[in-house]
Amino acid sequence: LCGINKHFCVSLQGGVNDEVTLAAYITIALLEIPLPVTHSVVRNALFCLETAANQKENHVYTKALLAYAFALAGNSEKRKALLDSLEKEAVRKDGSVHWQRPGKEPEADLPYYRSRAPSAEVEMTAYVLLAHLTSQPAPAQEELAFASLIAKWISSQQNPSGGFSSTQ
Repeated sequence: LCGINKHFCVSLQGGVNDEVTLAAYITIALLEIPLPVTHSVVRNALFCLETAANQKENHVYTKALLAYAFALAGNSEKRKALLDSLEKEAVRKDGSVHWQRPGKEPEADLPYYRSRAPSAEVEMTAYVLLAHLTSQPAPAQEELAFASLIAKWISSQQNPSGGFSSTQ
């Protein structure tokens, strides 16, 4: 898994195009089957992701994916470290919480117009929410309160048909 470096479908790339995110996508899929963390493929994939998680320069989208992967794997230490790092990068606005790509221009505050966030921002915010809600034992009340602020932002991103712009 660590050697994979190409996506086969550009529309499914999400927020970042690198081998760590692809490895995280695949690991998440394997854990959601569910394959046990003791399965050799999953064990090797998690080793690759642990190595990647130790990199200081990880993109916020990558951190969100890694946090969810480690939550599914039951690695509460890595999950918490990534969620703590992500919380420092959170955008808090109008009683909600979300994440956006680094270097993105701030949105203009127009009185009657609310634009929807790009697909990648909906995706990474949703992965952070999943990471918060996927824990053993169940999330504490404090974590659930924070998760509700994330869910509030995600629900505000629905289009008029009730769907989202996300490719995921």
